Amino acid sequence: MAASVFLLTCFLLVLGLNVVNGQPLVPALYLFGDSIVDVGNNNYLETLIKANFPPYGRDFINHEATGRFCNGKLATDFTGENLGFTDYPKPYLSNKAKTTKNMLLGANFASAGSGYYEATAKIYNTLSLSKQLALYKDYQNRLVVILGKVNASATINGSIHFLSDGSSDFVQNYYINPLLYKKYTPDQFSDILIQSYVNFVQALYKLGARKIGVTTLPPIGCLPASITLFSEDTNKCVEKMNAAAVSFNNKLNMTSQSLKQKLPNLNLLVLDIYQPLLDLVTKPVDNGFFEARKACCGSGLIETSFLCNAKSPGTCANASEYVFWDGFHPTEAANKVLSSDLLVSGLNLI
Repeated sequence: MAASVFLLTCFLLVLGLNVVNGQPLVPALYLFGDSIVDVGNNNYLETLIKANFPPYGRDFINHEATGRFCNGKLATDFTGENLGFTDYPKPYLSNKAKTTKNMLLGANFASAGSGYYEATAKIYNTLSLSKQLALYKDYQNRLVVILGKVNASATINGSIHFLSDGSSDFVQNYYINPLLYKKYTPDQFSDILIQSYVNFVQALYKLGARKIGVTTLPPIGCLPASITLFSEDTNKCVEKMNAAAVSFNNKLNMTSQSLKQKLPNLNLLVLDIYQPLLDLVTKPVDNGFFEARKACCGSGLIETSFLCNAKSPGTCANASEYVFWDGFHPTEAANKVLSSDLLVSGLNLI
């Protein structure tokens, strides 16, 4: 613990020097995955999985509903700030993302409702990882036009690529899809997801990525919607779902170590969000929260996307007292806590 505090203190001192000079600690940020990191790509898709309307974004800059599945900032928004960025990578499907200024910040390719499993995105008509990768290739071609091949390559090599995925595969596909849960055990399904992860990392590596951070699955059995749908009225975290997440995370760690050994100069770091979020859920008061079972929006039991809207009855007045904003996603206050853990565990990427 003391070593972590010391490292964080040193990091903040270095960050302070860089911010004074107007320089972030890395050239750019690239984000891939699902709703945990989507900042609005789904706004440009014909999908029901959207968050570009109130009360989403009510505590964000200018109270704007950008498409973030949160009342305010995501954990990765705080991460960008901690790295010295003064603006956030734009959703790549937006026109704003294509300006030179924003291209140099990086880009966000994430899409709510997607996953490691290709069919998950197809169900919800969102961007699968393969489509996100195709958009990233398009981004790189545009970056070469702006910077030239050598400088573009240096930017890609030195920047952080961040991946957060897998929750939708289990919660919004596997556990509600008899075509999957009758065919595969959770362990077999996670093997399929891990292979997709391997393919994605290898593809990023071939495109020049050398600093990659990937988050573990959260305690998916503790999401308000999971408890509502699968807890059988116990009102407690669904242990079988958390067990599946732990098993997946163990495979993710072992697979990542193997990839680092196979791919020269790859800095691949697994960032644990399982335990930090579990701590918030099981000990909310100790962490400054009042409510961890119910979310802020509506009844707090299951609402997300269009079910969480400006007319949802019962939406809380102060989201900072809640761990979850809607049935699946943390509040800005919880994201800020999680971002601190990401910062400490992600120091080796910088």
